[in-house]
Amino acid sequence: MAPILIPLGGGLLSFIFYRKGFSISLLASIVGISLRTDGPSLLMLLMTGVTSITITLYAAGYFSFRIASPSKPGRHERQLQFFWPLWMILLGSLNGLFLAGDIFNIYVTLELIGLSAVALSALSAKPSSQIAAFRYLLVSLLGSLSYLLGIAFLYKTYALLDLDMLRLVPPMKGAHTAFALMSVGLMLKTALFPMHFWLPPAHANALAPVSAILSALVVKASFYLLFRFWFDIFNDLVTPGALFVIGLLGTGAVFWGSIQALRQHRMKLLIAYSTVAQLGYLFIAFPLTQIQEKLYWLPVICMAMGHGFAKTAMFMASGAIFLHVKHDRINELTGVRAYLPVTVFAYTIAGVNLMGLPPSGGFIAKWMLIYAAFEMHKWWWGIVIMLGSLLAAAYVYRVVSKLYVMPPDTIIIEKKAHSMLLEWPPLFLAILSLILGILAPYMVSILLLSKKLVSIGGIM
Repeated sequence: MAPILIPLGGGLLSFIFYRKGFSISLLASIVGISLRTDGPSLLMLLMTGVTSITITLYAAGYFSFRIASPSKPGRHERQLQFFWPLWMILLGSLNGLFLAGDIFNIYVTLELIGLSAVALSALSAKPSSQIAAFRYLLVSLLGSLSYLLGIAFLYKTYALLDLDMLRLVPPMKGAHTAFALMSVGLMLKTALFPMHFWLPPAHANALAPVSAILSALVVKASFYLLFRFWFDIFNDLVTPGALFVIGLLGTGAVFWGSIQALRQHRMKLLIAYSTVAQLGYLFIAFPLTQIQEKLYWLPVICMAMGHGFAKTAMFMASGAIFLHVKHDRINELTGVRAYLPVTVFAYTIAGVNLMGLPPSGGFIAKWMLIYAAFEMHKWWWGIVIMLGSLLAAAYVYRVVSKLYVMPPDTIIIEKKAHSMLLEWPPLFLAILSLILGILAPYMVSILLLSKKLVSIGGIM
């Protein structure tokens, strides 16, 4: 229970002793844990733990920079006061979701994640962020309602909620309705095309640390549940037709998200739409999954972890650039690398993962999916993945080309003093996303773990 109770307790203490919020949150993020879990959930916990530490460090530098600014005194202090407790509640809920052993406990953690994520997305207090947060709230509640109705049908059918026991029961008539309702609810929360409309404005208008949290962790949690239900808990209910439809929706996400990213004029909106596109690859994996022990998790985990690290680095980099330039208009970012070289380099390295170049986690995931597509004589999915990678290269280049170009008449903005916490956390995560493919053999070993007691020190 430590991964759940420690962050939740940290959230309460951060609210009471808000001036010590950073110290409490950092301690809650790195404390050692003892847990009972299996391979896939352990890797998701590892991703959450590593990402949470870097987000906590970056947030400290981000708010310190904003508080030091003479504009709007008191506003940023209030944001910081509520950020730490909400962030710790969300982190504890994420850990609880990955460790939950029954369907209803998962619902409770989903609700806590959703409510804290909505509050965090509205923290900037801008009208645009508040409208986006309200839309996010409505979609989140709709998804939760659909999931809860699925639980009701499931309990009526089996009188069971335990995940291990649900694996063993034979399919019954009411189970199909429950499975469909729960799947739709999780797809809404994951922002699968065409149910993605709430994601870009919510992610783009939030504060930079919050955007990183939403893109890297929150949508991954609901996707993790969806994939686990389809290929672990309720595998007997899945049909080839349903897998094909999910693949089509993933294809729509890849193309629509990429095209919209190419059309954006703001850096954060481009990154947000790229999240829609990158999530599409995770759903293209559905019709390409081959049940072989637990190795069917490998491309999905590589994609989820690589995207989580890279997207966190990108939102962090965009936040640092915004703090210095006071805007994120892409066409006006020429020459930024002159005074933020580490930040620009981190953004570039993170883009390598989105493009799927070796040795990144994105490369390993896409390579495995393309290989499976041609091996299973479903080559059209492989073509989609390759075209999507080309589009990803185009929207990554669109930003990078501006950041590095230095026209002769470029006005160099004097670099403002800031903490290294604004630069080094995104660089660390960007490099981690780049070398993730090299770590794939170790991930295979973890995925093959049976459900047993695993002790981890100094991770979460």
